[in-house]
Amino acid sequence: MAFANRVGFLLPCGFGLLFASLALRASELTLAQVHDYAYPSGLTAADKAAVAAWINNDHGVRNIWVASDNGANVRQLTTYSEDDGQEISGLTVAADGSRLVYVRGGDHGANWDWSLPSNTSSNPEGAKVEVWSVSTRGGAPVSLGEGDFPALSPDGKRTILIRDKAPWIVPTDGGEAKRLLSVHGEIDSVRWSPDGTHVAFVAHRDDHSFIGIYSDEHHPIVWVAPSVAFDEAPRWSPDSKRIAFTRRPGSGGPPIPLMKYERQPWEIWTVEASGGTGTRLWSSGSQQRDSYTGGFFEWMGKDRIVFQSYRDGWQHLYSLPVSGATEPLLLTPGHFMVEDVAMAPSRDYVVYNANAGTDADDVDRRHLFRVNVDEAKPKPLTSGKSLEWSPVVMSDQQVILVSATAQRPPLPGLLATNGSVRLLAQLHPHYPAEQLVIPTRSTFRSQDGLEVHGQLFMPGSHKRNGAAIVFVHGGPERQMYLGWHSMEYYSNDYALNQYLASRGFVVLALNYRLGIGYGFDYNYPEAAGPRGASEYQDVVAAAGYLSGLQGVDSKRVGIFGGSYGGYLTAMALAHNSDRFSVGVDFAGVHDWTADYDVKELLTRKRYEVAPDLQQLLDTAWRSSPVSSIGTWRSPVLLIHGDDDRNVHVLQTIDLAKRLSATPVPYELLILPDEQHGLARYASIEKVDAAEMAFLERHLARQGGAK
Repeated sequence: MAFANRVGFLLPCGFGLLFASLALRASELTLAQVHDYAYPSGLTAADKAAVAAWINNDHGVRNIWVASDNGANVRQLTTYSEDDGQEISGLTVAADGSRLVYVRGGDHGANWDWSLPSNTSSNPEGAKVEVWSVSTRGGAPVSLGEGDFPALSPDGKRTILIRDKAPWIVPTDGGEAKRLLSVHGEIDSVRWSPDGTHVAFVAHRDDHSFIGIYSDEHHPIVWVAPSVAFDEAPRWSPDSKRIAFTRRPGSGGPPIPLMKYERQPWEIWTVEASGGTGTRLWSSGSQQRDSYTGGFFEWMGKDRIVFQSYRDGWQHLYSLPVSGATEPLLLTPGHFMVEDVAMAPSRDYVVYNANAGTDADDVDRRHLFRVNVDEAKPKPLTSGKSLEWSPVVMSDQQVILVSATAQRPPLPGLLATNGSVRLLAQLHPHYPAEQLVIPTRSTFRSQDGLEVHGQLFMPGSHKRNGAAIVFVHGGPERQMYLGWHSMEYYSNDYALNQYLASRGFVVLALNYRLGIGYGFDYNYPEAAGPRGASEYQDVVAAAGYLSGLQGVDSKRVGIFGGSYGGYLTAMALAHNSDRFSVGVDFAGVHDWTADYDVKELLTRKRYEVAPDLQQLLDTAWRSSPVSSIGTWRSPVLLIHGDDDRNVHVLQTIDLAKRLSATPVPYELLILPDEQHGLARYASIEKVDAAEMAFLERHLARQGGAK
C-alpha cells in the first residue's frame, strides 16, 4: 500500500516531464519538414491564348502543370513518379495554347556537356536527352526523338530540335524527325520568323560564327552580313523582313594582359533577311562596364531594340530605335539590378524583376515592374516584404510569376491589378512556415573598407548554442535574399540555413564581392578569384562580424558552401583555421592552375604569349587553397558528385590526397553519377543530413558563449 502511494505520488510529476519533453521535440523542426515543399520553375505562356505552364519539382519528382481560364483551371499535365534525377527544361507552349514541348534529361545548369545524358539514379538502362510533346488538354506525352533546345513554329505544328549539333525538324504531334540542313559548324539559337516561313540560326565555327537563314530545301542558306566576328542572338522584326543580332570580335589579334578583366566590346547590327552587308546600329563604349554580358535582347514593337547592359554601372534595360540614335534610352534608371525580363506579346512593354522598391531592404529582395519600350517610366507592380520573380506576360496581359516570402517557399501565382498575388498552388499540409525565422539584412566593412552584404538568421535566444556559421554561395555571380531563392539550388540552401537556425546556430548568408545586386564594381572587383582572391577578405570579415555578436563563441565559428562557396570554404580553412573551426566544402575549386588549359593560355588563339602569363599562373597558385595546405588545421567534410560538369571531381580527389599527407581530419561523401546541383532529392537529403551531423558534432555544444 505504501508503494502504491509512492507510485501514485510520482506518476504525475514524471508524466509531466515526459509530456513536456515530447511537446518540445514535437515543436522542433526536422530537415524533412523544411524541405517539404515543391519548387516551381520554367514558367512560360502561349502568345495567343491565356494558357501558362511551369515545371514542378516535388521531392525530386518533376512534372509539368498548366493553368488556364484566368487560373481557375490548374492541373498536372504529366505523370512522372520517380526521383530519378531527369530534369525537365526547354518548356514551350504553342502560340494557340494547344500543345507544349519540353526536354527531359541532361544537365542544363552545367558548364559543359549539358546535352549529354545524366544518369544520376545509376539506372542500368542508362538515360536519354529527349524532346517530348503533349496536349495541354491532357493525354500521354509523345516522344519527338532524342535532342535538345526545341523551337516551336508560330503555328505550333512543327518543332525544330538540336541533335548531334545540327537542327532536325519534326511534326509537333509526333512523327519522323528529318535533318533540316547540313552546314559546317555547331548550330544553335534557332529562331522561326514570325510568319513561319524562315528559320534563323547561329553556326559556330570555333573562332568566329555566322548567322544563317534557312527557307526550304530548294534555296541555299543566306549568310547575313558574314564577317570575322562572333555574330549571335538573331532576333526577327515583327514583319519577318529584317534581323537584329549582336556582334563581338572573333578570335586572334594581339594578346591582352591576363591579370585584368578583358573588355568585351560588342555591337548591335541589323540586316535584311534576304542578305546584304548589314548596318551597325550601335557600338558599346570603351569602359569595362560597357562589356558584353548577355541578358535580354529583343526586337520590340516595330522599331525598337531593347537590351541589357552595365554601361551606367548597374544592370539595366536600354532601348534603341532601329532608325539609329547617338545614345540608347535608359529605361530603368536607379541603383538596382534588372534580372528576369519578360516581353509582352504586344511587344510594346516588358515586365521585369529587380532588387528595388520603397523599402531599403528591397536591395536583398525581388519585385516586379513594368516599363514601356519607348519611355523611361517604370511602374512598380509589386512591393512589400515578399519576393517575386520569373514574370511571364500572357496574351490577356495577365502576369504569371513565382512568389515567396521569408517563411513561405516559392509558389506560382497570378498578379492582380492591386499588386497582390493570387496563388495557383498551395503548400503541403502542415508545412511549418510559422516556425521559420525572418532573416535580417546585415552590412559590415571588409579589411579594405568595402561595405559587405549578407542576411543574418538569428535563432531565438533560448535556442542559441553559442556557435555561428558563415554560408558562402557559389556562382560567384549570385545574390542571396531576405527570403526563399529564385534558383532551386539556393532554395535548398535557404532551407538548410533555416534548419541551422532552428538548431541554435547563428547563420550569416554572405554576399561577398563578385556577387550581383550591388553594382558593377561589386560584381567585377579587382584582383578577385585566380587573380588574387580579393573576395576572400570578405569571408574573414564575416567571421569577425559573427564573433562580435552577443552570444557567439568566437572559437566556434564554422563555414560551408558549394562550388565557388566550396572554394572560399577551403580558403578559409587553409588560411584561417584560427577563425574557422570547421567547414563543409561541397564541390569546391581548390587549384586554379588545374582549372586552366595552359596550352590555350599560351596561345589564347592569338598566336602570341600573353605578357603576364607566368604572373597569372603564379598568382592563381597563391590564390588556391592547396597552396596553403601547411596552415590548414580545422576538420572538413568534402562532398562531390562524380558526374559534376561544373567543377571537375578531380578538384576534390586532389585535395583529399593532399590532406591525407597532413594531420587535418577530413571526411568524404562522394555521390556516384550525381550532378553539380544535386539532381535527386535523395541526394539532397543525404548531403544535408551529413552536413548537419558534421557541423553539430564539431560546433553545437552548450556553453562557451560570451
